[in-house]
Parts: sequence; structure tokens; C-alpha cells
Amino acid sequence: MAEKLVIMVTHGPEEPELASVPFSMAGGAIASDVQVVMGFQGEGCLLVKRGVAETVAAPEFTPLAKLLPTLQEMGVKLLVCSPCVKSRGLTQADLIDGAEIVAAARFVAEVTSATASLVY
Repeated sequence: MAEKLVIMVTHGPEEPELASVPFSMAGGAIASDVQVVMGFQGEGCLLVKRGVAETVAAPEFTPLAKLLPTLQEMGVKLLVCSPCVKSRGLTQADLIDGAEIVAAARFVAEVTSATASLVY
């Protein structure tokens, strides 16, 4: 995988379509042999809270509860904004396995080393 795509997710479970699109894009990128890093900021960080993916489904999209584990199995990194998590009273224990809480510098490093980035 020579190419790398960073997808920043800023919409949460209250907007299921906008929350689902980045996961679909990640799946398409992985299927195209592109390395994917997903960053969760703002309300987007709620999508990697334990039990939340099971509540998010939008018409014509694969439900997040089914898509998220598949993406993880295929090597997608899940990075979660530290201040966003803290402001919502969440800790690492509240997040799904494989989600990593990171600071801004890590997001900057991922984006500047990527071939492309998308924000949803």
C-alpha cells in the first residue's frame, strides 16, 4: 500500500448518514489497496464509544456495527481526539478495542504523511 488516506470524522450518531459516509469511503479505499487512518473529532468521537456503532444505521449504507469490525480487521487505524473525548467525559475504557486516543500532533503527522485526506 503506497497510498495513504486520512479520513477525519466529525459527525456523530445523531446524523447517521453523515456518520456512515466516512466508513463507506474507508471501505472503498481499503478495497483499492490504500492504507486508511480514520480520525474522530467533535461528535465523531462518539462513534467509537462502546455500544454506539450498534445504534447507527442509515438507509442504503452498511450498518456501522457490521462495517466497523471489518475495517479494523483490514488494518484501518482509529485515532480519537484527546480533548474531544475528555470534554465528553469519556476515557480509553469507554472506547472500542483498537481505538487510540491521540493529541493534535499525531493527527498532523498522519495528515502530512498522507496522499490525501477527507473530512466528514
